[in-house]
Amino acid sequence: MSILSWDDFNDDEEENGGTATATLPQPANPPQPESQPAPSSPEPKPVVAAAPSSPAPTLAADASAAERAQHAVEHLDVAAGLEDLEMGAQRIQVDDKRMINCRADLNQLVPFKYEWAWQKYLDGCANHWMPQEVNMTADIALWKSENGLTPDERTIVMRSLGFFSTADSLVANNLVLALYRHITNPECRQYLLRQAFEEAIHTHAYQYCIQSLGMDEGEVFNMYREVPSVAKKATWALKYTQSLSDPTFHTGTPENDQRLLRNLIAFYCVLEGIFFYCGFTQILSMGRRNKMGGVAEQFQYILRDESMHLNFGIDVINQIKNENPHLWTPEFQQEIIQMILEGATIEIEYARDTMPRGVLGMNAAMMEEYLKFIANRRLNQLGLPEQYAGVTNPFGWMSEMMDLRKEKNFFETRVTEYQTGGALSW
Repeated sequence: MSILSWDDFNDDEEENGGTATATLPQPANPPQPESQPAPSSPEPKPVVAAAPSSPAPTLAADASAAERAQHAVEHLDVAAGLEDLEMGAQRIQVDDKRMINCRADLNQLVPFKYEWAWQKYLDGCANHWMPQEVNMTADIALWKSENGLTPDERTIVMRSLGFFSTADSLVANNLVLALYRHITNPECRQYLLRQAFEEAIHTHAYQYCIQSLGMDEGEVFNMYREVPSVAKKATWALKYTQSLSDPTFHTGTPENDQRLLRNLIAFYCVLEGIFFYCGFTQILSMGRRNKMGGVAEQFQYILRDESMHLNFGIDVINQIKNENPHLWTPEFQQEIIQMILEGATIEIEYARDTMPRGVLGMNAAMMEEYLKFIANRRLNQLGLPEQYAGVTNPFGWMSEMMDLRKEKNFFETRVTEYQTGGALSW
């Protein structure tokens, strides 16, 4: 028997006076319609696929592809793939949802339990931007000018692009390969998908800057393996992904749940919450002095996104703590404090490496105080005690940079801070 083709349709049409009559093969024993439940039944009973009393009949070796498809559909088990869920079971209730180790159906987005997660997803969509929207003409001219930037300023630009060009890929890989399958809440997963896309945009932005300025792409993209101060940050972060990306890893025990929590803190509070801040501050300070304005504008949009990532991650961490208080032991808290302090120390070393002399109205000592101030903020957000007494924020203007609520000249740049039409608030 041959596979039905368009020629078969044409032949049938000729034989039947212009009307095609090709039909699919019919099963030998067509299934009988199931009896419907009585309309007066108060509640629908769960429908569970019953085990067949005898194995499904096998097809002849010379069966056509169409016959095999028909046979597969007839013997399809509608319960397969639903794991422990039952067809016709009760609908998901808000109280059934949990951040981790939840047995509820992850395909049911509503009703929301964590409204803040959905709102962050909407806010992220409203703040959409793309790198090509930023004009790089002035940056290219300045970068190529022999006296446009000092050697220290060039080092800062190179180091920043070298770290960030791979750091957001590390974050994206952690989200997709490690975190997503262990967060068992659909509205939080929705935001994680948005965040993963934003990480791709950020990596795109760094590549756009590197290509526009004509930098050596091999040198910049390999700094995380060749420059010690950059490599140390990547190495520190990667060790928290290894076990979670293992397909055999599953949450459900205190040890593994703490491992997931440790990963969340490492990536949200340290990598995105501390490791990013020296480079952001350096580039944005350069932009405030009308140098590398295109690069600074993209970093400004990226910082806005990263601030939302950080706030989302801290909310997730604190929600897991609230739902699983047995994980937040005194010993574990001391371990987290140590992680935050390690992150601050590594970033302070990076600041000293990139700023051996004062530049851009800042120096390594000012950056050290700023990073200690940031570390105290992260500890506070996790409900932990501050570790650096008396430090203050020497860069108060950074708060304004995260906001972006300012007017721009319509003839000079695209107004990317305006929300998309469907999200406008009048």
